[in-house]
Amino acid sequence: MLPPPRLVATPTAILSALPQEQHGFIELLQNPRKVTHAGRDFWLGTLHGQPVVLALSKIGKVAAAITATALIERFGVERIVFTGVAGGLGAAVNVGDVVVATDFVQHDLDASPLYPRYEVPLYGRTRFDSDAALTALLFKAVCGALAAGSKSGITRRFPEARVHRGLIASGDRFVSGARESRALQSALAGAGHEVLAVEMEGAAVAQVCLDYGVSFAAVRTISDRADDSAHIDFPRFVEQVASGYAHAIVEQFLALL
Repeated sequence: MLPPPRLVATPTAILSALPQEQHGFIELLQNPRKVTHAGRDFWLGTLHGQPVVLALSKIGKVAAAITATALIERFGVERIVFTGVAGGLGAAVNVGDVVVATDFVQHDLDASPLYPRYEVPLYGRTRFDSDAALTALLFKAVCGALAAGSKSGITRRFPEARVHRGLIASGDRFVSGARESRALQSALAGAGHEVLAVEMEGAAVAQVCLDYGVSFAAVRTISDRADDSAHIDFPRFVEQVASGYAHAIVEQFLALL
């Protein structure tokens, strides 16, 4: 019996917030084609045998939502995978670890007293889920990438790197102080949201994908502990580590489609 075909019919969007996080992907594209739309450059082609659209979300929830909408409306993607970095909030989440999102909450959303804190008005929910099947594939890809890390060199600086699954918080603020980090974690936990990491885009993309019925999964490499050294650690980590993680994870992920 022949194995089922693995090539997906529609392109997968590979979304990143920063150019450094996506560094090298464009060079690996086969038959690359650039399309400029909505003030953004989108790269179409084949990556590791799969049709993809590469895009930069830019930073923040509004910018990320615009990019996600463009990917769906203009390029017809049916799945979006976000790869990037985040600050660690969970007690066991360390620099060099990887968090695969199961769901997202907007930590800076507060429409009280009209709605409970963190609840998105008119949606009746505070959390937006990642697609379960796509997330399972992404988790498997991360495990494979970390297992192969000693050979590829991506985990040389973090040989004890671990992969986590759980809730990620998004907001339009770079969390970079220990006091702020503790206050954020405490407030979210008090509302029943045990958060592993914090970043600035994922919840917005998850909300767009829910509205459009598009599968979404996200992975974040922990660049810092969202504390007083975050502003120092972040640029260095993005330059030296993040792109290597992204390449290894995306290669493993596309091989599983």
